[in-house]
Amino acid sequence: MEYQVSAIGVIHTPYATKEKAPIQGHFHPDATGTIEVLAEFAEGLLDIELFSHLVLLYHFDRANDVELVRHPFLDDAPHGIFATRHPCRPNGIGLSIVKFLERKGNLLKVSGIDVLDGTPLLDIKPYVPRFDCFPEASEGWFEGKEKREKPPGRE
Repeated sequence: MEYQVSAIGVIHTPYATKEKAPIQGHFHPDATGTIEVLAEFAEGLLDIELFSHLVLLYHFDRANDVELVRHPFLDDAPHGIFATRHPCRPNGIGLSIVKFLERKGNLLKVSGIDVLDGTPLLDIKPYVPRFDCFPEASEGWFEGKEKREKPPGRE
């Protein structure tokens, strides 16, 4: 089964290389970027200012080969790709939750960004705590994992 998707915009960040991009935006809440929505989709931004956070879906367009079991950035043990957030995935879809700062036309300024500059944007959804936050959820193997530098050779 095939499914095609087209970018609705592009994500601009200070991260030109994989080595420079943080593992998670949560670890870098002050990192800012700009979400550029293509002009033909700008009308869809109506009321976006009413939300404090946004969910970004994007294409890992510079990820390496898919590996179904691999060592993720925050652990030294291998895990199944679907038990990680690693970019080398079968469909290469990334997800980040960012803080929405301001809108100027079709440009959205955000913080807490962890995406490479020039990444194709696939979709934007509002983050709604009532629907999206589950404080009782298990963190699985992420439990207790703290911020660290990306181990060399992991991508």
